[in-house]
Amino acid sequence: QVQLVESGGGLVQAGGSLRLSCAASGRTFSMYTMGWFRQAPGKEREFVAGMRWSGGGTLYADSVKGRFTISRDNGRNTVYLQMNSLRPEDTAVYSCAADRTVRFPPRTQADAYDYWGQGTQVTVSS
Repeated sequence: QVQLVESGGGLVQAGGSLRLSCAASGRTFSMYTMGWFRQAPGKEREFVAGMRWSGGGTLYADSVKGRFTISRDNGRNTVYLQMNSLRPEDTAVYSCAADRTVRFPPRTQADAYDYWGQGTQVTVSS
């Protein structure tokens, strides 16, 4: 059974930073593609960033390019999302997801992903 557990969300002022973590367990993820998505109230879930678990192959949404960085730590089986220069419009529930297929570029559609975490709230105040 694959489990993804996010942490690191919180309240931050505009211009600040947060680092989200996604701890993965249950399988060998070297053949997976990982993604971060977010959903704001009243809006559809949107792709934020993705990468191959084995490394490289990163893709970012235009809205976060240059501000967010996705990375992973194989030893900790954890994927990170470093978020800098946060804006109020970044406020959302952020979720990590795993696609059982290695892809480049990562898929941006949520239904391409097989496993999901429970999400963590990020609130950016102006």
